[in-house]
Amino acid sequence: MSVLFPALLRFSDVGLLLLRLMVAAVFLPSGLNHVKDPVARSRSIGASPRFTLFLGTAELLGSTGVALGILTQLAAIGLVLIMLGAIQKKIFVWKTGFWGDRTYGWHYDLMLLVMNLTIVLTGGGKLVVL
Repeated sequence: MSVLFPALLRFSDVGLLLLRLMVAAVFLPSGLNHVKDPVARSRSIGASPRFTLFLGTAELLGSTGVALGILTQLAAIGLVLIMLGAIQKKIFVWKTGFWGDRTYGWHYDLMLLVMNLTIVLTGGGKLVVL
């Protein structure tokens, strides 16, 4: 393994904590928007209000778990599944390109998917609440 700055490796758990907090910072407000007004939000994402409420609850639980380090890998797997659904909808239903044309593309969703996959594969680091 070729490491340019080996002294920084001792901060890898801090880096993973920052990654987890960034993921939570994105999914927490998204989940709150889904739960706060599932009827209006369901119209904008093309889903039923019941599914939108489920989606919002899953985002809230996933972001909380990832941020606090509670069932971190399971929480991140849930968020990976949500992002797979978002990417699928953008590509096949809305016909959105990678960068997007009139709206945002699915590059953002892919980044969040890979961030959560990194959390799954690393366990999210040792800095956890429980």
